[in-house]
Amino acid sequence: MNALLSKGIAGCGLYDAHNHLQDERLAPLLDSLPATLEQESIRKMVVNGSCEEDWSAVHALAQRFPNVVIPSFGYHPWYVRERSAEWQRTLLGFLDKTPSAVGEIGLDRWIKDYNIEDQEGVFIWQLRLAAERNLPVSIHCLQAWGKMFDLLRGESRPRCGFLLHSYGGPMEMVKPLAELGAYFSLPGYFAHERKSRQREVFRHVPLERLLIETDAPDQPLPPERVLYQCNDSKSGEPFNHPANLPAVYQFAAELVHIPLDQLIPRVEANFQLLFGPLLSARN
Repeated sequence: MNALLSKGIAGCGLYDAHNHLQDERLAPLLDSLPATLEQESIRKMVVNGSCEEDWSAVHALAQRFPNVVIPSFGYHPWYVRERSAEWQRTLLGFLDKTPSAVGEIGLDRWIKDYNIEDQEGVFIWQLRLAAERNLPVSIHCLQAWGKMFDLLRGESRPRCGFLLHSYGGPMEMVKPLAELGAYFSLPGYFAHERKSRQREVFRHVPLERLLIETDAPDQPLPPERVLYQCNDSKSGEPFNHPANLPAVYQFAAELVHIPLDQLIPRVEANFQLLFGPLLSARN
């Protein structure tokens, strides 16, 4: 990617809008991570917490890699049943410690035995908090797009906007969601052949609303696109290295039919618009 960056876009970098660097599968990579990210011109990554158990790990990574990691704290819908009576106070405490986003939060009807009413209450409280503080928020949604749109339309939203991580909703909702302030982040996982519907949807995302993510260690690219191959030491299963981000950018450029040297500065500008207040506060 450095060779590509040198072709007319020197000074630009790559930005990962959503990952989970705190995942234990990535722990063996952390010592070598700064050098790898520099080699691949990866400037910033938003590291998303999912529940009370991992918020401290996200905070620690933000302290360890302050020039790269933007922390984000939120209750993922998969884990809302496990929340403690003190979860709101704990979340506020982490948001007060360091400039942070809110996320990963959302709604999910895909998981077994979901309780959408419970998820909705937790989501609304966090969305209102993000709106009150004007913090970017990273949103997960599966099989609940009608409800999600109604909530976003009816609730206060952060002025800076919000991120729909790995957007998998219908094409018809792209324009109305963008009008509400949505950015849409594309994962490399959508390069798999079976994800043709999602690819077609992203061809209709306005370029000024497009962001790129790895979701590392999840959502790996097709094997032929992987730059950094990783396998879990216990299961042997492959997982996604955050330095595969350049390959996701290459996939995105092919998908939306624009040259990579035009895509990179466009995505950087979008990232700055959404996460700009946090970048200023952390510098």
